[in-house]
Amino acid sequence: MAALAATPVRAAAAAGKSVIIIGAGLAGLTAARHLIAGGARVTLLEARDRIGGRIWTSHAWPDLPIDLGASWIHGQDGNPLTALADEAGAARLSTSYDAAMMLDQSGKAVDLEDELEEAETFVTKAVKAAEKRERDLLLSEAVETSPGWRGAGPRLRRLVRHHVNATREQEYGGAWHELSAWHGDDSEEFGGGDVLFPGGFDQITAHLAKGLDIRLGQHVARISPVAQGVTVETHSGERHAADHVILTVPLGVLKSGSIHFGEELASARQAAIDHLRMGLLNKCWLRFPRIAWPDDVDWIEWLGPNDGYWAEWVSLAHAARLPVLLGFHAGAQARTMEKLDDRAMAAAAHEALKAMFGNTFPAPVAAQVTRWSQDPFALGSYSFNAVGVTPKTRSALSGAEWEGRLVFAGEATSPRHFGTAHGAVMSGLAAVAALG
Repeated sequence: MAALAATPVRAAAAAGKSVIIIGAGLAGLTAARHLIAGGARVTLLEARDRIGGRIWTSHAWPDLPIDLGASWIHGQDGNPLTALADEAGAARLSTSYDAAMMLDQSGKAVDLEDELEEAETFVTKAVKAAEKRERDLLLSEAVETSPGWRGAGPRLRRLVRHHVNATREQEYGGAWHELSAWHGDDSEEFGGGDVLFPGGFDQITAHLAKGLDIRLGQHVARISPVAQGVTVETHSGERHAADHVILTVPLGVLKSGSIHFGEELASARQAAIDHLRMGLLNKCWLRFPRIAWPDDVDWIEWLGPNDGYWAEWVSLAHAARLPVLLGFHAGAQARTMEKLDDRAMAAAAHEALKAMFGNTFPAPVAAQVTRWSQDPFALGSYSFNAVGVTPKTRSALSGAEWEGRLVFAGEATSPRHFGTAHGAVMSGLAAVAALG
């Protein structure tokens, strides 16, 4: 059993107890390793045919692992993922938002720093004004009812929308007409730079999974309290029993009702499931015959004709010297683009890139595309704060149920680090503490 570099928690209370963990993603794997270190007997039930959950590294390109789920450690300083990456011996590549370029609709490189700062200030003022109102507002409502919106010209409005897409919609996976103005941007960050895993994020999950009893293809249908513990039934008819269950499935699965509970959940917890929303961020990885764009930037932004479409790109030309681009779609645009098949998606991306860099821009030779809202074991990418959601909502979702026999974990249960891989790790630690 490898050392546990992440913040230690007290797991002694579970010594000698049996624990079933549902979900072999970061939250479940983290909880399992700490519980075993504390003397518990742990079994992980995973619905998929692989571990990792929303950590999903594709090896379809044999020479280049591609992360279709989480890609980055966001902020290395004090981040539990940094310690786990050190343990796993996982190499990292730095990326920086400072190494960026912006293109206008025609593909001309433009410096809009001052105008984007004006757009950011506009949104900040609108949100602060909304925080003084008696009720929470949609972010879009807060901006569009702010004093300066009616007088704002088309250019400022376009840059406001670009700023919101880049910093809110892409960050949280919710459209601006879904995000809370009061609490939509409540997440906290670790200091230090952001890093990618050139060898794939699955190095972390593989490291955590060593020696664990993980049973794949176990699609849970029902969890019920019994006199001395909990029973878990799968859709294939298998039945498991334990003293405790830690449930780490994504919020989208909880909201779908596909897992039935033998006893009603606490009203505050059920309300949290109902009110939190599952966001969507999809990726389109493209590989090219050569690097045909500036190779000194990590990020490329495009003020294209359609707001939020092909607006954000990551280039691997700078950090890894590879002819690979990653295009993002979030929120409403992501839901629209999911309807395209891979060939149509790659063609749409190529058209955007020709508009950005000229008609001679080469066609991609390969593509890998995600559709997270169509994944039955995720039903979205990660959670976000809709109108009416506060940090207390997430606290109500976390913790123990049924006199400590059922504990909830996963990024959605983290009041301040929701929507992140490190938030999932931290929630696994919190779940172990809740058993004590």
